[in-house]
Amino acid sequence: MVMSPQNGARRGTARRQNNRPVVSCEELVNMMANIVILIAILALSLLFWVVSMTASTYYDNLRPVSPWRWMFSVIVPLIITSHALKGKSLDRSGAIGALIVGIILTVANFSFFSALLTFFVTSSKLSKWKAEAKKRLDAEYKEGGQRNWLQIFCNGGIPTEIALLYMIENGPGEIAINFTKQYTASWMCLSLLGALACSSGDTWASEIGSVISKKQPRLITTWEKVPIGTNGGVTLVGLVASLLGGTVVGLAYLLTQLMFVDDLDSSPPQWPVVLYGAVAGFFGSILDSCLGATMQYSGFDEDNGMVVHHITPNGRHISGKPILDNNAVNLFSVIIIALLLPGITWPFWPRQQTI
Repeated sequence: MVMSPQNGARRGTARRQNNRPVVSCEELVNMMANIVILIAILALSLLFWVVSMTASTYYDNLRPVSPWRWMFSVIVPLIITSHALKGKSLDRSGAIGALIVGIILTVANFSFFSALLTFFVTSSKLSKWKAEAKKRLDAEYKEGGQRNWLQIFCNGGIPTEIALLYMIENGPGEIAINFTKQYTASWMCLSLLGALACSSGDTWASEIGSVISKKQPRLITTWEKVPIGTNGGVTLVGLVASLLGGTVVGLAYLLTQLMFVDDLDSSPPQWPVVLYGAVAGFFGSILDSCLGATMQYSGFDEDNGMVVHHITPNGRHISGKPILDNNAVNLFSVIIIALLLPGITWPFWPRQQTI
């Protein structure tokens, strides 16, 4: 049988059509939902800008959000969260939460944005680092370290609230930390920096210490040796990592200060923010370990040979009580550091010299 050219062409076209990817109904619904959510977030951010412009006309002490600042605060977080969603650093709910947090912190202060970005990027990279080793140690390990909206809220909710209060007090824009001239706004800057440095220090300690340390962790409350992955278990490597994690956040904050703050010559030295970030990261990790060792359950499951964070039939109790989960522990650690550390460090902060 001889095939005509027309029949061959039609069959070739049919084969090409059959090879086209078929979009399912669920994918279409998710796509439409993402579009609707994105439009809603953009509309809210635009409304926020309009309110800022209106309020600045009635209150002379409030600076309005410039159009360029608003555009940067929307476009840059949108690009970052889209990339994180594709790279599986965030799930969809986490991307929405991160976008809201990113917009608010960027509008408020570019130093807030740089500190947030440094924490998020380094934590995401470390979560994926040595993934195979972490899968063998953690029964609840997620591919790519995907963060959902709850994890974003526990780490970014307090900084977002502080950023909103900062804008009410000072308006959007960068300021030098100066307790002599701007006590409340400076206190808020340190509070937000401490919250992000606390989260960064704890994440660095967990992600690095669990796979790098050659010594078995010790429970921070009793100093007994415990299996890797136990809540409240600390190592020297993890403690050093927490110090470094807070330091890089403080350094990012300082570099942004040097780039965007105009009156640095007449302000106190800003370099202590790096040391402050290191202290917040270190003590945030210590506080997180103390809460985890006492109020978070840890057990060793004989079936899979891993540490678990919930009661199982064949699990052997190691430490803690099933009161809080990991997200709640992170939230309480951030709150305590954000509230207490600025007041503790305030007496030691450099003061502006008066002539």
